[in-house]
Amino acid sequence: MKKIFLLMAGAGFLAMGCNKSLLDTSPHDRYTEATFWTTPEAAAAGLTGCYSVLRNDGIYGGKNSSGGSATALWDETLSPNAYNYSNTMSFNFIAAGQQNASTGGIVTARFGDCYTGIGRCNTFLAKVDQVPDMNEDDKTRMKGEAKFLRALYYFILQTYYGDVPLILDPPNKETQGKLPRTPRAQVVAQVITDLDSAALVLPASYTGTNKGRATKGAAMALKARALLYEASPLLNTTNDVAKWTAAAAAAKAVMNLNYKLFGDYRSLFLQPNENNSEVIFDVQYIFPNQGSSFDLICTQYNTNAPLPDLAKAYYMKNGLPTSDPASGYDAANPYLNRDPRLYATFTYPGDVYKGKKIDSTRFASTGYGMKKYSIYDSITPPSDKSDLKDGQSDINFIVLRLGDVLLMYAEAQNEAAGPDATVYDALNALRDRVKMPHIAPGLTKEQMRAEIHHERRIELAGEGLYYNDIRRWKTAQTELNTSIFSWSGKYLEKRAFNPQRDYWWPIPQTERDLNPELTQNNLY
Repeated sequence: MKKIFLLMAGAGFLAMGCNKSLLDTSPHDRYTEATFWTTPEAAAAGLTGCYSVLRNDGIYGGKNSSGGSATALWDETLSPNAYNYSNTMSFNFIAAGQQNASTGGIVTARFGDCYTGIGRCNTFLAKVDQVPDMNEDDKTRMKGEAKFLRALYYFILQTYYGDVPLILDPPNKETQGKLPRTPRAQVVAQVITDLDSAALVLPASYTGTNKGRATKGAAMALKARALLYEASPLLNTTNDVAKWTAAAAAAKAVMNLNYKLFGDYRSLFLQPNENNSEVIFDVQYIFPNQGSSFDLICTQYNTNAPLPDLAKAYYMKNGLPTSDPASGYDAANPYLNRDPRLYATFTYPGDVYKGKKIDSTRFASTGYGMKKYSIYDSITPPSDKSDLKDGQSDINFIVLRLGDVLLMYAEAQNEAAGPDATVYDALNALRDRVKMPHIAPGLTKEQMRAEIHHERRIELAGEGLYYNDIRRWKTAQTELNTSIFSWSGKYLEKRAFNPQRDYWWPIPQTERDLNPELTQNNLY
């Protein structure tokens, strides 16, 4: 396994006080394992270290030492929704089906950063009970937070790599250096166990500076996502209805909590509305402490450029697809009278952006530019934010929100029991927000499934979820074996997806060099 070092948030501060004995050889300019876990403040710093990995390049990263990073936004470019022309972090290699064990980039970073987070969580859970004079309620809550984070890191790992070593103890090179991969189902079982445990002790909400911490709802929502993935065709090959029923129940339990859809779809993703009634869990960014590069990526680099296939997917404002002769679609004015979520998510040729009309050179890669997770829109931005650079953005990235939970419920319930009234209610709530017509009544399960898949693509566009959706639906082999083009029809590249291999990422070769017990996924 990769060497995992515990880099706690408090480490690096100079120790205070004087040396009372010339024979005392303990270091006084740094913390050691023996001296760190001695105060409630140190425990809080240790938990902060567990959270901070969420901002690493391999997870939802917003900034790295070599320049702008926006991993959360680049995940979208693995799907038919967007294009990463510069192959940043090797995302384009994966989209083109060219990844291998030595690809590096996100393939290596995601594996290593997840285990960094797991190592920190394991250390916190093992050490926090040693801290003297600590409020027991605080300690219990903090352990719940660490279990949620450990579950999230393991959920990410098994989602991309399948079987991975399951480690529940603090990092130890001697005992963990040659661990084999644990069956994926066992890893998921531990994820569910951690989330159930966390949900029992975490509060429903926080106030003040504690906002952004894991809550009871976050644990329940991540459980719903994990169960939904388990019920999906990639992993539920026998179509076990009980799995769909469990996923629906988990999502419904979140819907019964105190979350509400935020009134305006575009504003949901803007900094002034962070931690609103729809947000269940997000990754916190704040400049200058640690900002992201989301605005830089969206407005200048355009390495998360939306594709025409996504633009075509949006229905007309009357709820009909553009292919329907009755829709009113006008090829000469292709962006007129479309689902309002199109205008809230990305720019298009002829749109007004930052106070100027977009010409053919503004977003030259595909013709489109992403607005979601950026402050930039049609109006001219204020002068102090007109050109945000690397690490200067501070919009939080939303990992879990009620809109997604409604879609989880609709999908799972439809598969478990068919398109009953509750399925329609969940989907129509999202459409009501953007004043789109309700789903047509009387659909079959198969017809409703198609509508749900469409709705997930549109509602969650730009949020990095569609790649995993088409993997778990086992449609990636169809949707990713195609050529992609710009808005003007210019050929960009050939996408490829080998169904015998690409439903899982390779185990990084660097990890296998360190641990010969790690087997490799099929055909890598």
